[in-house]
Amino acid sequence: MPVSAPADATPPRPVLVEPTKVRAADGTVREVSVPALAPHVPHGSLADIPFDNAREAPGDAVLSRRQPDGSWQDVTAAAFAAEVTAVAKGLIAEGLPAGGRVAIMARTTYEWTLLDFACWAAGLVTVPVYPTSSAFQVRWILQDAGVVACAVETAEQARMVSREREQLGDLLHLWQFDSGAVGRLRTLGEDVSDEAVTARRAALGPDTPATLVYTSGTTGRPKGCVLTHGNFFAEVDNAIELLHPVFRSVSRDPASTLLFLPLSHVFGRMVAIGCLRARVRLGHAPSIRTEDLLADLAGFKPSFLLAIPYVLEKVYNTGRATAERMGRVSSFDRAARVARRYGEAVEAAEHGTGPGPGPGLRLARALYDPLVYRRIRAALGGHVRYAICGGSPLGHRLAAFYAGAGIEVFEGYGLTETTAAHTVTPPLRPRLGTVGWPLPGTAVRIADDGEVMLRGGQVFQGYWDPASGAAVPCLDDGWFATGDLGALDEDGYLTITGRKKDIIITSGGKNVTPAPLEDWLRAHPLVSQCMVVGDNRSFITALITLEPDGLAHWRRMHGKRDVPLGDLVNDEDLRAALRRAVDEANRLVSRAESIREFTVLATDFTEESGHLTPSLKLKRTVIEEDFRAEIEELYRT
Repeated sequence: MPVSAPADATPPRPVLVEPTKVRAADGTVREVSVPALAPHVPHGSLADIPFDNAREAPGDAVLSRRQPDGSWQDVTAAAFAAEVTAVAKGLIAEGLPAGGRVAIMARTTYEWTLLDFACWAAGLVTVPVYPTSSAFQVRWILQDAGVVACAVETAEQARMVSREREQLGDLLHLWQFDSGAVGRLRTLGEDVSDEAVTARRAALGPDTPATLVYTSGTTGRPKGCVLTHGNFFAEVDNAIELLHPVFRSVSRDPASTLLFLPLSHVFGRMVAIGCLRARVRLGHAPSIRTEDLLADLAGFKPSFLLAIPYVLEKVYNTGRATAERMGRVSSFDRAARVARRYGEAVEAAEHGTGPGPGPGLRLARALYDPLVYRRIRAALGGHVRYAICGGSPLGHRLAAFYAGAGIEVFEGYGLTETTAAHTVTPPLRPRLGTVGWPLPGTAVRIADDGEVMLRGGQVFQGYWDPASGAAVPCLDDGWFATGDLGALDEDGYLTITGRKKDIIITSGGKNVTPAPLEDWLRAHPLVSQCMVVGDNRSFITALITLEPDGLAHWRRMHGKRDVPLGDLVNDEDLRAALRRAVDEANRLVSRAESIREFTVLATDFTEESGHLTPSLKLKRTVIEEDFRAEIEELYRT
């Protein structure tokens, strides 16, 4: 059942259950678990959510659709359930069998979520495909999953899939959102009875596969993660119960979010499902271009955001650049220091290790609120009180800044294989710089080699095997080996330190984890991407790419607008600014682990260039091969 509160209710304080810790022989915490807050769902499926909402709160606004004039039109629970039924009838009329796989390749739109739920209502399994995928990637996923129908957004995407049809023997239907596919499905299903949809839904259960989500993969071909309806229930129900302030509505400021991250990624998908489950008003923003997104945020005015660190870094860096143009950068930097001190003081008070912000700090924060912090909040729509952040570490500095600026950040950690978040910052008990405790109902273990192991109801069944048409189990006594490295502190908070396969071993035998250095440098306004190098080398170096907006601002401030980029990467002033950033990052590590030399590239690492996965992870082997000459030059100096 949905777990939303009445609109006029005051959200209860979250129930925090202390984690249970298991210690190793040396006294360090090696395993931590938190009991479930939400009951296990014994029957039913995600397909029931729209119909439960329509029965229990038909007039509640569960979604909003952006209109051509930029306004937002609410969609009630009753209206959404009716749309889901109509589209599900069309899918049945198309002859799609129960259990058939349907691919969705589109940006973050209302139609994406509508078709997702309609497919479930028709007993189908959805297969998300990134809209930026290459023809090879699309062909591989559609072939491997045995997709029988594919919905795309644009004519260009339709042409791409059409060119691959000869190699896609299972593909019977290709629909295009832009050309009215949803309307045609509604029309096609007019003669199908409501009972046909009800029968398809009744055949589903928590153990039924809901979706195959293909991991983007930094090497090799993507693998399809089989996620069940029960996996999503375990994930979203416990997250909703834990994060009361985020998901519970109050009449003064109803809970709402504008989703702009791709629904092709399990992180965005989980939040979309969670919002429908909790009856939180959900909007979709298909464009992540800065000007488009800021306009959508200003119009929608969400109360919380799902974000990756890049977005929060972008807002911070844009605010600082604006202050610099106005000659007020010193004031901004002072305000940032005050916010960080305030956030850290609040954290200390909540953990009982400090008295909290003193009168002077409170006064300073109040002074800077209208000058700086309110502008930061305004850039996110003006009403944002919370942000759920994942994908990569946000870092202590930015987490403390946003906390002090009035936006509480819940950092989380998880994978496609764990239906998104497996750990999350607990409300009222943040620990900045960590990814929190296990989500209720889950456990975290650190193996002897430092690998993070996860167990819980949201951990997937296994990877898709096209030969058997089912998941191949890959768990060890219920534990999933993530490939990530991490550590648990004395209170059970998890910190991710890197990837096992990304560990650099220098020629001197020093093990170096590149993630802390790379994450720190990516937070700098001039840096877009950074890759640390040094495997089998005598010292550590780095490849750095430039952030276009930060670079444009730097050009203006230094009178170098007309210097060609090829020359600018060797500019002494620019390199000096980056050297200062590298020196700051090096303070995180020992001398043997520090970056000795770096080179600035005139091109960025992007998904289009083949250097990033769709989830923005570095393809290290590809980058090393493409920039072999630049790397060799670093070791000749």
